[in-house]
Amino acid sequence: MPLLSSPKQTHHSSRQPRQVVQEATGTRLASNRKPFTLIEQWCRELLVERLLHIEHGSLLLEDSTGIVALGHDSPCELSGVIQVKDPRFYRSVAWGGSMGAAEAFMRGYWDSPDLTMVMRVMARNAHVLTGLDLGSARLLKPLWRWIHWLRRNTKRGSQRNITAHYDLSDEFFAAFLDPTMSYSAAIFDLPDVSLEEASQAKFRRLCQLLELSAHDHLLEIGTGWGGLALYAAREYGCRVTTTTISPAQYEYASRKVLEAGLADRIQVLQQDYRELSGQYDKLVSVEMIEAVGHNYLGTYFAKCDSLLRKGGRFALQTITIPEEREQRYLHSVDFIQKYIFPGGCLPSVTTLSENVAGRTKLRVVALDEFGGHYAETLARWHQRFTENCESIKNLGMSEQFILMWHYYFSYCEAGFREEMTGLKQILLIKSMD
Repeated sequence: MPLLSSPKQTHHSSRQPRQVVQEATGTRLASNRKPFTLIEQWCRELLVERLLHIEHGSLLLEDSTGIVALGHDSPCELSGVIQVKDPRFYRSVAWGGSMGAAEAFMRGYWDSPDLTMVMRVMARNAHVLTGLDLGSARLLKPLWRWIHWLRRNTKRGSQRNITAHYDLSDEFFAAFLDPTMSYSAAIFDLPDVSLEEASQAKFRRLCQLLELSAHDHLLEIGTGWGGLALYAAREYGCRVTTTTISPAQYEYASRKVLEAGLADRIQVLQQDYRELSGQYDKLVSVEMIEAVGHNYLGTYFAKCDSLLRKGGRFALQTITIPEEREQRYLHSVDFIQKYIFPGGCLPSVTTLSENVAGRTKLRVVALDEFGGHYAETLARWHQRFTENCESIKNLGMSEQFILMWHYYFSYCEAGFREEMTGLKQILLIKSMD
């Protein structure tokens, strides 16, 4: 998932920043008028000073003392509002930078009528975010990196990392996913199609890339909840072997296979990809490689190469990070890695290509970009999540957990809309040599 703490570069403007202070109105801000400490006042001044350098879009910063208008004074495409409910927000940002802003949101210190828009404004203003993260937040980065290193994707670490996210409960994920339970980017061939139809379009396109037929034995690395395996076996009549290391997903997918009457065509395994053996006609992996880890990409592709017959086709769907941001990304820890996907790491296309070329007989023959489709997918998930918040609370999820997921959806959508992250479908073919 995207990293908002190291955005793409922008050019600095000579335009002087603008500050307008008005009286704050509305019960939302007046409901929590905690007095500012001297430290919080200083932290507020520091944040305003940073945000005054916004060059693309605009922000309104609202708290109990007033409203500060930042950025363009004329109507513009990007316009966000930060509503500060608790002055501890300012301390959190001063100490933790962009990570501190995320944690302050999770604690209810601030809100926004359009959280995604705030993140898009910040993402488009690289120098502002860099300034926030170059302060005292630098002192915490070694600790975050060390914790992230402890979560590296050894076999045991991968099991722990996957369980931490995917085994929250099937009911939780069903509250925002479509009936296929597809937890990856959908493909919107038409803007008005349903999320379920768009997920089916994604399945169909992957199967077409593979040139799947009834004679094929397809290996899927990363079962999810079984939607793609069920689609391939039902629509193409092929055999499917699919593997996951999530106990909850294994049980769910196995049950769905039995309910669909496809147990003779689909075998569900609970096995690490490094432990797989045999050879298959076709191979597919959808947004699983992000959980492999940078240092294990060579191992992953070498294993895929060994599992695929000569001339076999391999369809890979993956989130990517731009090459110009990769090195900084690899040496930092973002909100997604700390709170959502422990051990996660986004590859660049160059890194993927280098690992394929160096360890395998695979060659890339097609690559397509679908980042805008992921932004729409995330917006649909977020809408469903919001609509079903009460049922999610009834599952025992805390208010902080729910706020974290609101932040997650907006964070990722902003990343795709601002092209800080991409989504690729890549077709690889194994040589006949």
